[in-house]
Formats: sequence, structure tokens, C-alpha cells
Amino acid sequence: MEGNRRSLQGEKKKKVVVIDDDEDFLLLVKMILADQDVEVITASLGARGLEAVRARRPDVVILDLILPDMNGWEVYLQMQNEPDSREIPVIILSVQGTRPDRSFGVQVARVHDYLTKPCLPSQLRQSVASALAR
Repeated sequence: MEGNRRSLQGEKKKKVVVIDDDEDFLLLVKMILADQDVEVITASLGARGLEAVRARRPDVVILDLILPDMNGWEVYLQMQNEPDSREIPVIILSVQGTRPDRSFGVQVARVHDYLTKPCLPSQLRQSVASALAR
């Protein structure tokens, strides 16, 4: 029993970096993922999000496409160009949600998932769980 307890305590929480310029939305995502046993790290700028990805090495990134300092696709491309972050699953969560946008994201850019705001909390939880299971 003692050995099992020690091994469970030694496991690290999975980390999710959320990059979005809407502070209320960042809080909402934290609330939605609160029961998922993950650590949620937030950033309101693309550059800060990239810093968080480099420093924290998350298991999943949730990325908005409309950011004040850079386009979300620029953040994604920088992640893809860096060996330490190119394998991190990225979930796009944006108001830009036309069928061509989603097709480009999933089929061409190869993001893990592309969700449109507003999305159901269950959709976000399911997408994060799927990304963590990779």
C-alpha cells in the first residue's frame, strides 16, 4: 500500500497552456478543466504563450487565433519550428470557425483539434482528454 501511495504522489500533473487574450475566457477554461486533474497555465499574448510553452513544456496547448501581438498561426508555426514543442498537441479554439478554417487547421496544419467559440464545456474536455491520451 505504501509503495502505491508513493508512486501516485510521484506522478506529475499534466500541463495545459491556454493562449487567449480574453481574461474572462482564460478563467472559464480553468473552471472547465478544473476536474480534469491538469495544471492550467494561461497567457494573454502569443509571445508570452510561447515563453510558457518553452519554460513549462506542456502536454497540450489551447490556442486562440486572434491575439493582440501576433496571429495564432504564427504561434503555431514557431512551435512547429522548435524541436521541443513540435510534438505538443495543439487545440485551436477560436471564433474563426468556418468549414475551410477547420479543414485547413486539421487537414493541412495538422492541429490536434479545431473548436469554434463558443463550444460546449464537454467538447473542450473531450478534446483535451483526447490530446492527453496521444
